[in-house]
Amino acid sequence: MMSWSRMSFKGQPVWVRMGDDQRPVLDSDGRAEMKYRQEDAKSYRPSPGNLVPLAEQGREPAPRAEPRPPRAPRAASSSPAQPRARAASITDDHVPGTIHVWTDGACSGNPGPMGIGIVLVADRERAERGEYLGVGTNNIAELTAISRGLDLAAELAPDRTRPIRIYSDSSYALGLLGKNWKAKANQELVASLREQLATFPRVKLVKVAGHAGVDNNERCDQLARQAITSRHDV
Repeated sequence: MMSWSRMSFKGQPVWVRMGDDQRPVLDSDGRAEMKYRQEDAKSYRPSPGNLVPLAEQGREPAPRAEPRPPRAPRAASSSPAQPRARAASITDDHVPGTIHVWTDGACSGNPGPMGIGIVLVADRERAERGEYLGVGTNNIAELTAISRGLDLAAELAPDRTRPIRIYSDSSYALGLLGKNWKAKANQELVASLREQLATFPRVKLVKVAGHAGVDNNERCDQLARQAITSRHDV
Protein backbone atom coordinates (compact mmCIF):
# COMPACT_ATOMS: atom_id res chain seq x y z
CA MET A 1 0.00 0.00 0.00
CA MET A 2 1.42 3.37 -1.02
CA SER A 3 1.54 6.38 1.29
CA TRP A 4 3.09 9.84 1.53
CA SER A 5 6.14 10.39 3.75
CA ARG A 6 8.27 13.40 4.54
CA MET A 7 11.72 13.80 3.01
CA SER A 8 14.04 16.66 2.08
CA PHE A 9 14.56 17.97 -1.46
CA LYS A 10 17.52 20.38 -1.73
CA GLY A 11 17.05 21.46 1.88
CA GLN A 12 13.27 21.92 1.54
CA PRO A 13 10.93 19.52 3.42
CA VAL A 14 8.58 17.80 0.97
CA TRP A 15 6.12 14.89 0.77
CA VAL A 16 7.13 11.85 -1.30
CA ARG A 17 4.98 8.90 -2.38
CA MET A 18 6.38 5.74 -0.77
CA GLY A 19 5.85 2.03 -1.34
CA ASP A 20 5.47 -0.79 1.17
CA ASP A 21 9.26 -0.96 1.44
CA GLN A 22 9.32 2.70 2.59
CA ARG A 23 11.22 3.71 -0.52
CA PRO A 24 10.08 6.31 -3.08
CA VAL A 25 7.81 4.88 -5.78
CA LEU A 26 9.51 5.40 -9.16
CA ASP A 27 7.81 5.86 -12.54
CA SER A 28 8.94 4.31 -15.84
CA ASP A 29 11.60 7.04 -16.19
CA GLY A 30 13.05 6.26 -12.76
CA ARG A 31 11.68 9.43 -11.09
CA ALA A 32 9.87 9.82 -7.80
CA GLU A 33 6.62 11.71 -7.12
CA MET A 34 6.90 14.71 -4.80
CA LYS A 35 4.66 17.45 -3.38
CA TYR A 36 5.59 20.51 -1.34
CA ARG A 37 2.39 20.12 0.68
CA GLN A 38 0.46 16.91 1.06
CA GLU A 39 -2.81 18.57 0.07
CA ASP A 40 -1.38 20.02 -3.16
CA ALA A 41 -2.96 18.71 -6.34
CA LYS A 42 0.22 19.38 -8.29
CA SER A 43 3.17 17.01 -7.94
CA TYR A 44 6.72 17.01 -9.29
CA ARG A 45 9.09 14.33 -10.60
CA PRO A 46 12.55 14.69 -9.03
CA SER A 47 15.44 12.27 -9.31
CA PRO A 48 15.41 9.97 -6.25
CA GLY A 49 19.06 10.84 -5.72
CA ASN A 50 17.98 14.37 -4.73
CA LEU A 51 15.70 13.08 -1.95
CA VAL A 52 17.07 12.44 1.53
CA PRO A 53 15.39 11.65 4.89
CA LEU A 54 14.54 14.63 7.06
CA ALA A 55 16.97 15.20 9.91
CA GLU A 56 14.02 15.95 12.20
CA GLN A 57 11.16 13.61 11.41
CA GLY A 58 8.87 15.22 13.99
CA ARG A 59 8.60 18.68 12.51
CA GLU A 60 6.14 19.75 9.85
CA PRO A 61 7.43 20.79 6.43
CA ALA A 62 8.27 24.48 6.22
CA PRO A 63 5.93 26.60 4.08
CA ARG A 64 7.13 27.48 0.62
CA ALA A 65 8.56 30.95 0.23
CA GLU A 66 6.53 33.42 -1.78
CA PRO A 67 8.22 34.59 -4.99
CA ARG A 68 9.93 37.96 -4.84
CA PRO A 69 8.53 40.80 -6.92
CA PRO A 70 10.34 41.43 -10.21
CA ARG A 71 13.28 43.81 -10.25
CA ALA A 72 13.17 46.95 -12.33
CA PRO A 73 14.76 46.30 -15.75
CA ARG A 74 18.29 47.57 -16.28
CA ALA A 75 18.96 50.24 -18.82
CA ALA A 76 19.98 48.81 -22.19
CA SER A 77 23.56 49.25 -23.36
CA SER A 78 23.95 52.11 -25.82
CA SER A 79 26.04 50.00 -28.25
CA PRO A 80 25.64 46.26 -27.77
CA ALA A 81 28.02 44.10 -29.76
CA GLN A 82 25.21 41.78 -30.88
CA PRO A 83 21.38 41.89 -30.68
CA ARG A 84 20.34 39.95 -27.62
CA ALA A 85 17.20 39.00 -25.75
CA ARG A 86 16.63 40.45 -22.28
CA ALA A 87 16.92 37.97 -19.43
CA ALA A 88 13.98 37.58 -17.07
CA SER A 89 13.40 35.82 -13.78
CA ILE A 90 11.06 32.85 -13.60
CA THR A 91 9.38 34.63 -10.67
CA ASP A 92 8.45 37.73 -12.71
CA ASP A 93 4.74 38.53 -12.83
CA HIS A 94 3.12 36.97 -15.87
CA VAL A 95 1.76 39.49 -18.36
CA PRO A 96 -1.67 38.54 -19.78
CA GLY A 97 -1.35 37.09 -23.28
CA THR A 98 2.26 35.99 -22.73
CA ILE A 99 3.39 32.97 -24.73
CA HIS A 100 5.51 30.70 -22.53
CA VAL A 101 7.87 28.42 -24.44
CA TRP A 102 9.82 25.72 -22.57
CA THR A 103 12.71 24.15 -24.49
CA ASP A 104 15.29 21.44 -23.92
CA GLY A 105 17.88 19.60 -25.98
CA ALA A 106 19.29 16.16 -25.30
CA CYS A 107 22.08 14.07 -26.78
CA SER A 108 22.87 10.37 -26.33
CA GLY A 109 26.65 10.65 -26.27
CA ASN A 110 28.35 13.92 -27.12
CA PRO A 111 28.41 13.90 -30.08
CA GLY A 112 25.62 11.41 -30.68
CA PRO A 113 21.93 11.22 -31.62
CA MET A 114 20.16 14.50 -30.74
CA GLY A 115 16.58 15.28 -29.80
CA ILE A 116 14.69 18.36 -28.70
CA GLY A 117 11.51 18.93 -26.71
CA ILE A 118 9.25 21.98 -26.70
CA VAL A 119 6.20 22.83 -24.59
CA LEU A 120 4.22 25.98 -25.44
CA VAL A 121 1.66 27.37 -23.01
CA ALA A 122 -0.42 30.45 -23.81
CA ASP A 123 -3.58 31.18 -21.85
CA ARG A 124 -5.65 28.01 -22.41
CA GLU A 125 -3.59 26.76 -25.34
CA ARG A 126 -0.89 24.12 -25.00
CA ALA A 127 1.29 22.49 -27.62
CA GLU A 128 4.07 19.90 -27.35
CA ARG A 129 6.75 18.94 -29.86
CA GLY A 130 9.53 16.39 -29.89
CA GLU A 131 11.97 16.31 -32.81
CA TYR A 132 14.84 14.04 -33.78
CA LEU A 133 17.78 16.04 -35.19
CA GLY A 134 20.27 13.39 -36.24
CA VAL A 135 23.82 13.22 -34.91
CA GLY A 136 25.46 16.22 -33.23
CA THR A 137 26.22 17.74 -29.83
CA ASN A 138 24.16 18.65 -26.81
CA ASN A 139 24.87 22.37 -27.35
CA ILE A 140 23.53 22.21 -30.91
CA ALA A 141 20.38 20.54 -29.58
CA GLU A 142 19.88 23.23 -26.90
CA LEU A 143 20.24 26.07 -29.43
CA THR A 144 18.02 24.36 -32.00
CA ALA A 145 15.33 23.77 -29.38
CA ILE A 146 15.14 27.53 -28.73
CA SER A 147 14.93 28.25 -32.46
CA ARG A 148 12.12 25.72 -32.95
CA GLY A 149 10.35 27.15 -29.91
CA LEU A 150 10.39 30.61 -31.47
CA ASP A 151 9.01 29.12 -34.70
CA LEU A 152 6.15 27.58 -32.73
CA ALA A 153 5.43 30.91 -30.99
CA ALA A 154 5.36 32.67 -34.37
CA GLU A 155 2.73 30.20 -35.59
CA LEU A 156 0.50 31.24 -32.70
CA ALA A 157 1.23 34.98 -33.04
CA PRO A 158 2.33 35.77 -36.62
CA ASP A 159 2.60 39.51 -35.90
CA ARG A 160 5.14 38.67 -33.13
CA THR A 161 3.89 41.48 -30.89
CA ARG A 162 2.79 39.32 -27.96
CA PRO A 163 5.18 38.91 -25.00
CA ILE A 164 7.20 35.71 -25.31
CA ARG A 165 9.23 33.94 -22.64
CA ILE A 166 11.74 31.26 -23.53
CA TYR A 167 12.62 28.89 -20.68
CA SER A 168 15.83 26.85 -20.90
CA ASP A 169 18.13 25.03 -18.50
CA SER A 170 21.15 25.58 -20.79
CA SER A 171 23.62 28.11 -19.38
CA TYR A 172 25.56 27.78 -22.65
CA ALA A 173 22.63 28.80 -24.87
CA LEU A 174 21.43 31.58 -22.58
CA GLY A 175 24.95 32.95 -22.20
CA LEU A 176 25.36 33.22 -25.96
CA LEU A 177 21.92 34.72 -26.53
CA GLY A 178 21.41 36.85 -23.43
CA LYS A 179 24.89 37.76 -22.20
CA ASN A 180 26.80 38.29 -25.47
CA TRP A 181 29.17 35.40 -24.90
CA LYS A 182 31.46 34.91 -27.89
CA ALA A 183 30.64 31.79 -29.88
CA LYS A 184 33.74 29.62 -30.31
CA ALA A 185 31.73 26.84 -31.97
CA ASN A 186 28.39 26.61 -33.79
CA GLN A 187 28.94 30.17 -34.99
CA GLU A 188 26.51 30.02 -37.92
CA LEU A 189 23.76 28.56 -35.76
CA VAL A 190 24.32 31.18 -33.05
CA ALA A 191 24.33 34.04 -35.58
CA SER A 192 21.12 32.77 -37.15
CA LEU A 193 19.43 32.41 -33.78
CA ARG A 194 20.45 35.92 -32.72
CA GLU A 195 18.89 37.28 -35.90
CA GLN A 196 15.74 35.26 -35.23
CA LEU A 197 15.47 36.59 -31.68
CA ALA A 198 15.84 40.16 -32.93
CA THR A 199 12.56 39.78 -34.89
CA PHE A 200 10.64 39.29 -31.63
CA PRO A 201 10.42 42.72 -29.91
CA ARG A 202 9.04 41.37 -26.61
CA VAL A 203 11.00 38.17 -26.04
CA LYS A 204 12.74 37.34 -22.75
CA LEU A 205 15.01 34.48 -21.75
CA VAL A 206 14.48 32.65 -18.46
CA LYS A 207 16.97 30.24 -16.84
CA VAL A 208 15.45 27.23 -15.09
CA ALA A 209 17.14 24.46 -13.13
CA GLY A 210 17.44 21.24 -15.10
CA HIS A 211 16.21 17.90 -13.68
CA ALA A 212 14.83 19.66 -10.60
CA GLY A 213 11.17 18.70 -10.83
CA VAL A 214 10.04 21.71 -12.90
CA ASP A 215 7.06 20.23 -14.72
CA ASN A 216 7.35 21.68 -18.23
CA ASN A 217 11.13 21.45 -18.22
CA GLU A 218 10.89 17.77 -17.27
CA ARG A 219 8.31 17.24 -20.02
CA CYS A 220 10.64 18.81 -22.61
CA ASP A 221 13.43 16.48 -21.54
CA GLN A 222 11.07 13.51 -21.85
CA LEU A 223 9.99 14.55 -25.38
CA ALA A 224 13.61 15.03 -26.47
CA ARG A 225 14.64 11.59 -25.21
CA GLN A 226 11.61 9.94 -26.77
CA ALA A 227 12.63 11.46 -30.11
CA ILE A 228 16.18 10.09 -29.69
CA THR A 229 14.92 6.62 -28.78
CA SER A 230 12.42 6.43 -31.65
CA ARG A 231 14.61 8.32 -34.15
CA HIS A 232 11.40 10.11 -35.15
CA ASP A 233 9.48 13.24 -34.24
CA VAL A 234 6.97 12.74 -31.42
